[in-house]
Amino acid sequence: MIELTQQQLHDLQESGPIAINPTTNEEYVLVPRLVYERMCRIMGNDDVLASGELVDRVMAEDDANDPTLASYQSLDEWPDHGATR
Repeated sequence: MIELTQQQLHDLQESGPIAINPTTNEEYVLVPRLVYERMCRIMGNDDVLASGELVDRVMAEDDANDPTLASYQSLDEWPDHGATR
């Protein structure tokens, strides 16, 4: 387990849930543990299409309870951290 520093937590809240391995430039998406556990229970297999649909469903449930989602969706520009939209 990795414990986030206050600066990392601030960066995560400002720029979104993407973490980058500086050695490989591989990107990781950070999701809350409960969302991750729900995704694991639902997926049960590694079929990419089915997994994508299930992730969409889980995230829709999570988004429905996010009081700040509208403010994120109204942003015209996203911070540039090497990731594409």
